[in-house]
Amino acid sequence: MFSIKRRSLVTLMAATAMGLSLAPAKASEFVNILTGGTSGVYYPLGVGLSKIYAEKIDGVRTQVQSTKASVENLNLLQQGKGELALALGDSVKLAWEGDAEAGFKAPLDKLRGISAVYPNYIQIVASKESGIANFADLKGKSLSVGAAKSGTELNARKIFEAAGMSYDDLSKTEYLPFAESVELIKNRQLDATLQSAGLGVSSIKDLSTSIDIQMVAVPSDVVDALGAPYISATIPAGTYNGQDSDVQTVAVVNFLVTHSDVSDDLAYEMTKQLFENLPELEAAHNAAAQIKLENALKGMPVPLHPGAERYYKEKGLM
Repeated sequence: MFSIKRRSLVTLMAATAMGLSLAPAKASEFVNILTGGTSGVYYPLGVGLSKIYAEKIDGVRTQVQSTKASVENLNLLQQGKGELALALGDSVKLAWEGDAEAGFKAPLDKLRGISAVYPNYIQIVASKESGIANFADLKGKSLSVGAAKSGTELNARKIFEAAGMSYDDLSKTEYLPFAESVELIKNRQLDATLQSAGLGVSSIKDLSTSIDIQMVAVPSDVVDALGAPYISATIPAGTYNGQDSDVQTVAVVNFLVTHSDVSDDLAYEMTKQLFENLPELEAAHNAAAQIKLENALKGMPVPLHPGAERYYKEKGLM
């Protein structure tokens, strides 16, 4: 009786004798998608993209990595430890410039753009019992500003500066991810949280169904002082349980970013499949409803990847 190993050898020899070629399996490409905390918007969108790419791009294996979001994602891309990342526009700009204070020790020169996606809304929410009714009321209160040196925390710092305030005006500053911030508010250990995310973020939805909340507006003079890449925005009434009226705030656009070592063909397919499967992505999170092809190149802070550029030329955007 032949052993399995010997039978395989005989099969190979027979195929060779018959002039047949045994084609090697197609080499697969790996796409690690860098996102954020699991209770934010980046993560479910990353999961949605992962499924689309795995199904639509031949020979691609995908993975979704939960991270501390923008700043960590961009540093990981520069190191080649991811192929695609979601990041806030101001973080991408600071990464390209190499802003050490923002968490970038040197310019991240390998970053390449794929597309602008949806805007992050700065959403400040307090427990009703905290007595916080407006931005100035944050003085003397405790606030979570997002993970240290995350995109959210960079947003928080800029907003406080534009308002003529600093973290020193708070009774306590916490540097926590969204879900942990919400748990502290529920347990009356924290007054408020600032979260930079798409509308309807699950962490604030969870909080609004657990306790009475107060959405805190960002004043128009603060919005004006911030300037680009920040834009005026509104959180529509009814976005969260108990939110009975529109709330004025600021927003900053998110971007999908890759790096220069990703092949042109893969970058092309990642861009193409993004825009050809938007309904599926919207099913992963409704923030994807705001992704528009006509806005893909607006405000891009880094050079486009050549693969993405090829797709936009086909679509007549360039």
